[in-house]
Amino acid sequence: MKAIKTVLMLGALCPAMSALAQDTPAPPDHPIEYSPYPKQTFPNRVFFGDTHLHTSYSTDAGMIGCVLGPEEAYRFARGEEVKSSHGLPVKLERPLDFLVVSDHAENLGLAPLIAESNPELLKSPWGRKIHDLVKAGEGFQAYNMWGTEMMARKDPLKDLGGVASSMWQRITAAAEKYNEPGRFTAFIGFEWTSTPNGNNLHRNVIFRDGKDKADQIVPISQYDTEDPEELWKWMAAYEKKTGGRALAIPHNGNLSNGLMFDDLTLTTKKPIDRDYAERRMKWEPIYETTQMKGDGETHPALSPNDEFANFERWDKGSFGPELKKPDMLPREYTREALKRGLAYEAKLGANPFKFGLIGSTDSHTALSTTSFDNFFGKVAPLEPTADPIRFDEVIAGRFPPGRDPKTQLTARETSASGLAAVWARDNSREALWDAMARKEVYATTGSRLLVRVFGGFDFTAKDLDRSNFAEYGYKGGVPMGGDLRNAPAGKAPAFLIRAVRDVDGANLDRIQVIKGWLDATGKTHEKVYDVAWSGSRKPDGKGKLSPVGNTVNVQEATYSNSIGAPFLSGYFKDPNFNPKERAFYYVRVLEIPTPRWTTYDAKVFGVKLPTDVPSSIQNRAYTSPIWYTS
Repeated sequence: MKAIKTVLMLGALCPAMSALAQDTPAPPDHPIEYSPYPKQTFPNRVFFGDTHLHTSYSTDAGMIGCVLGPEEAYRFARGEEVKSSHGLPVKLERPLDFLVVSDHAENLGLAPLIAESNPELLKSPWGRKIHDLVKAGEGFQAYNMWGTEMMARKDPLKDLGGVASSMWQRITAAAEKYNEPGRFTAFIGFEWTSTPNGNNLHRNVIFRDGKDKADQIVPISQYDTEDPEELWKWMAAYEKKTGGRALAIPHNGNLSNGLMFDDLTLTTKKPIDRDYAERRMKWEPIYETTQMKGDGETHPALSPNDEFANFERWDKGSFGPELKKPDMLPREYTREALKRGLAYEAKLGANPFKFGLIGSTDSHTALSTTSFDNFFGKVAPLEPTADPIRFDEVIAGRFPPGRDPKTQLTARETSASGLAAVWARDNSREALWDAMARKEVYATTGSRLLVRVFGGFDFTAKDLDRSNFAEYGYKGGVPMGGDLRNAPAGKAPAFLIRAVRDVDGANLDRIQVIKGWLDATGKTHEKVYDVAWSGSRKPDGKGKLSPVGNTVNVQEATYSNSIGAPFLSGYFKDPNFNPKERAFYYVRVLEIPTPRWTTYDAKVFGVKLPTDVPSSIQNRAYTSPIWYTS
């Protein structure tokens, strides 16, 4: 009986205790703040995505075999399995966090219009002709017919303006359908495809806004203008009309034949001035420095002392007939443009090349496949196959006919790059776009390694071990994309850097800081510093670090994480700092070698491994710079 009474007494007490816990507030004169996170506002997550993907709505994709549209592109990026244009099952290892379907504005949606025998298209004699060619199985002839008009900047559908609007609204509708703030961001965007004389001046235009604002315009195309300054005017008009926001992302300066970072304006051929510099950085705050058509960080001819400069190079010309000349290179590559920007800032009071860095794919398959063991090619005809076309198809250098093959770029030289990494608090259009605008972003060549860097004047090596690393970094300095000014007497910029490997990827080789600066005579310089590295290696007498090694088994297309490190952190304080010299610093993180996609193909299909591309590569990340100005 005693036991029963005890239970009853405890049971009777429980409601009272519960009520006490719910109803009794904390004493008003003793406020308690326990959780530190409600007040935090700094970016605390990395989001990975692709700002440059084409679907069948791009004529140079849809008319050469891509049958997947924006809906399939978003579903695939969100992690769903889809069937490729050739019917192969394909899925990402892990979903992306965001995607921009950036279809070419020139005759947007022509291939789907042909496929559905769109009545509006058939009202045009040219539209009827190209439709009938495709339906008769003459797709290649039809594509060449369109390409001739496009390269001549003669819009064959200029009298069918409603068609472009309706196709644009289909794209914006797909973005609205798959945009899910907090889980996945579907940006609205398009590519403006300026190609003067076949040279690449393309920009991807990304909207911060939704369908309600984006539908108030029709994308500008190269039929309207080839001049980036006219694109900026169009973007300004969009913002004025809608109250929205837009930015543009240039890419592939390596195919511009010296035009991407030229000293002269495109149309007037006048030297760039302060007004130009300020407008360019307002509308183009970031640059796509790596993608399938070659890596654009630097070039061995520009950085002869950088042992990692020769990476996935495309440097033989452009899409037009003009071949590459050495004097073009300084106006094509990221690092050299950043250096030249310092000189312009000293001269003009504004820096036209003060951009942050991202990577993306420029895939024309509607599939954002960036890992080298899951590469579905640049365009649909180059999807995984044992057919020699997978390696041998000419991608650039087709013109003029009969061009020397040594000056052409083939499919096997295509990279499986890249990704855009964005530091933000929320996975939403607004938060990610704002991070791009402030340049708190970095590029990777396909893997999802994590990189964080802060620069300041009071950081010490001990700060690397802080439990509140990020909070302290923001309070005491600036993140990637930021500015340091007016160094206190006796102090130099110091940097706190952390890097973590892709959770399913390769270990890390090293962390490097790349510095560029402008001396008192107006000459620019660069230097690469090894800051942290794996293993027990030590720099030699010249300061060079030995290679990390290579575990790649070429025959089996495998590698081992028995070398390298899963995590590296480094402290760097500029040992040669001059407070009167303008400078920038960005971080490059290298992984250990892994098999290139061509090596995976050789294993899967039993084909001969090409000898003119490497069998293994070292994937890497490039952060946006931190700039110093006195």
